[in-house]
Amino acid sequence: MPILSDLSGFSSFPERVVSLVPSMSESLFDLGMGAHLVGVTDYCIHPSQVLDLPKVGGTKNTRVNQVLQLSPDLVIANQEENSRICVEELAQTLNVWLTFPKTVRQALDDLWQLVYLSRQERAFASLRTLETAVEYAENRLFDLQPVPVFVPIWQDQTPSGVHWWMTFNRDTYCHDLIRLMGGKNVFAERKRRYPLDADLGFAAEIAGEGVDTRYPHVTVEEVLEAQPELILLPDEPYLFQDEDVQEIFRLLEKTPAVKHNKVYGIEGSLLTWHGTRLGKALAELTQYFD
Repeated sequence: MPILSDLSGFSSFPERVVSLVPSMSESLFDLGMGAHLVGVTDYCIHPSQVLDLPKVGGTKNTRVNQVLQLSPDLVIANQEENSRICVEELAQTLNVWLTFPKTVRQALDDLWQLVYLSRQERAFASLRTLETAVEYAENRLFDLQPVPVFVPIWQDQTPSGVHWWMTFNRDTYCHDLIRLMGGKNVFAERKRRYPLDADLGFAAEIAGEGVDTRYPHVTVEEVLEAQPELILLPDEPYLFQDEDVQEIFRLLEKTPAVKHNKVYGIEGSLLTWHGTRLGKALAELTQYFD
């Protein structure tokens, strides 16, 4: 069966759904469709009701046989979060909807597909409320000067001791959410180069076909040159410890963010979970950009 890019082939909401995407599992419950979920991943933890559902493994190592045993009418997957091999194997016998929103608008459009199929007044009202919050945020941008922001999502060092952080560029949901809250991603135009030494500027780039260039590794020097006024440290996928924060203050002491103590730890899912969690993100993260 072909992997689905949308839900246009359904005339009504699928009776049995397996979600391999934590943010979509949460969204289904928030929109009143949680009763249709028959299986989720180990990383689907919101809301609490999802914890009682059968687990089918992780997002990357989904147990395909368990998904098949649940006989779902639809499997919701994500191109970035789920294993391509698992998705293709499931699609041999099941309807697999492969989502991949790179903007807030695209994330909302995915939710609208679910809502239109559900034909539930509560779902329409809930999503319309979220749309209104997004519209308000967009209108608010006209009166704001964008805040230059740096968001590291991973860190490490080379064998020679060169410190680097992984971040994201403009082709990601995270970037667009930062924009919506009044931020200017200082690495919006930075593309990842391969291998790592090339990304850090120590070697020539080796061109590769189909490689993901959205998550560059940046050096201390690059961040200093970018001069972010705000640094946000999400707690996933990398959990920044106290010693990591101290190191950031030491290495980036010449940035406005550190000089003015504008370095904040945040809940990572607010930044990375596309879905109804967007409403919570707008409510809780916008304060850092004011």
